[in-house]
Amino acid sequence: MSGPGLKHIDSHSAIHEAALNEAIELNDILEALLKNNELEKALETAYVVVEHWESRTLQHATAEENGLYKDLVEESPELKDKITALTRDHDILRILIDEIKDMLDEGGFSDAVLQRFQSLVLVDIIHNREEERILPHH
Repeated sequence: MSGPGLKHIDSHSAIHEAALNEAIELNDILEALLKNNELEKALETAYVVVEHWESRTLQHATAEENGLYKDLVEESPELKDKITALTRDHDILRILIDEIKDMLDEGGFSDAVLQRFQSLVLVDIIHNREEERILPHH
């Protein structure tokens, strides 16, 4: 079963918005560090940003998959394809995080890493919008 916060659209939306706003602020910090060529500080910060995504957004995603999404498909089997698409969004976020970690470990911080962090935000924005279209109806 999913927690009551995940099923309540307003609180669920607030969870998304808070994590996303933090991620955007962290990206701004990374961008400034890169612009100032503070690559060592950017590398340290990038690992903090990875931790943010893993502890906030990806843990939330796992909770959704193990509770809310299963509940929604049981209640409304016609949502199966939409839930599969939302789960794929989570997989894309996980893939990007894994790529970022590999890039940081192998070559340090770079513009390519920043682009992936920015991609995480874009995928998450689209995902949240699609998810919130489904939730009000259930």
